[in-house]
Amino acid sequence: MTRTPLWASIASELRAALAEGQYVAGDKLPTEAALSERFGVNRHTVRHALRALTEEGLLHPRRGAGVFVLGRPLDYPLSERVRFHQNLTAAGREPAKRVLSVEVVAAGETAAKRLDLAVGEGVAVVHSISLADDVPVAFAEARFPEVRHPGLADAIREETSVTRALAKVGVRDYTRKSTRVSAVSATAVQAVNLRIREGVPLLLTESLSVAQGRPVEHGRTWFASERVSLTVEH
Repeated sequence: MTRTPLWASIASELRAALAEGQYVAGDKLPTEAALSERFGVNRHTVRHALRALTEEGLLHPRRGAGVFVLGRPLDYPLSERVRFHQNLTAAGREPAKRVLSVEVVAAGETAAKRLDLAVGEGVAVVHSISLADDVPVAFAEARFPEVRHPGLADAIREETSVTRALAKVGVRDYTRKSTRVSAVSATAVQAVNLRIREGVPLLLTESLSVAQGRPVEHGRTWFASERVSLTVEH
């Protein structure tokens, strides 16, 4: 008969405790040492169980602070003006963004068509992670017509916020023209950055934003489906 691994049994007990409300959103779990003593196992086994629950979107570790219970999924509205910081602040969450890379490349045929450019003109490509209360909720890839807005790549490196970066190069307002939502599985790179298991479901949005009638951003964002609920506002 196949025996259940100790870490899986511990994860099951902790999962049940969460479901019963023994620990609620925002609570800090007992330390690894305390859990090791409680279950009579070593810390490695406890760590394995906690990692599994983290990958399920139930817990999140804060470096130097401990492991905390995640709250309900974030309601993230998709509207004509989608602003990450405003959305999270309105939901009572602490927003943060980490820019992974910014580079200027020559537009290929697809990017040129989407951004109304000539093939070969400059496009700023930005990869970033969006966080809510220090928990990664989205991995994004965005392309901007750098040739129309010189200095935008540098502004994004300095500001992190796309809205502030665009304002620096003269784009005071922009709106979402279209959004397409689909379901995909997390790649290895996305899983690492979102702190989830490879292959778990993600919500992918592909969007086009415009300023004064011309494309200003084409973006793809992969949301951790356990942590975010997308809502459409009319």
